[in-house]
Amino acid sequence: MPVLYARIPEDRVGVLIGPGGRTRSEIARRTGAEVEVDGEEGEVRLASADTDPGAVLKARDIVLAIGRGFSPERAWRLLKENTFLGVLDIKATTGHHEKSALRRIRARVIGTDGRARSRIEELSGCSISVYGSTVALIGEEDQLDRATRAVELLLKGSEHSTVFHLLARLRREAAVEGATASAPASDEG
Repeated sequence: MPVLYARIPEDRVGVLIGPGGRTRSEIARRTGAEVEVDGEEGEVRLASADTDPGAVLKARDIVLAIGRGFSPERAWRLLKENTFLGVLDIKATTGHHEKSALRRIRARVIGTDGRARSRIEELSGCSISVYGSTVALIGEEDQLDRATRAVELLLKGSEHSTVFHLLARLRREAAVEGATASAPASDEG
């Protein structure tokens, strides 16, 4: 029986449990994992009677995503095949640990009225949550690569327009690669 543990911030425990325990129950239903939440400590125990560790891993990722600020509805995206959770530590990326610097850096990723975050989501295909001293990302591998690169550039002080142009170029290149890869091979010969 695979068992994993996760810890989430205490202020996110209520979101994880949900009204009347609905979110916790929905995670269990959708993944097949047992979900036990210690509301006092924010510790979550995930287990599966099934021998498939994938159920427990998916449940853990959903729990961690909710703990990093995603709504349960956005975290369900992790149930899709080849969709992953990535978490960037703002302090580790920038070296800044002061509250005022963290607030300023978080604001760069979010942008005025959330426009920078929305633009990164649109251009990368990732869902983004900025919570505490982290930026969490949900997406497919190539989407995560693009969004991670963009967020790291913003965290290091790059201009928004530069980052958005880079994302647009990377998205075009990925579309061209995808079209080339799916094109039928010609029969020359």
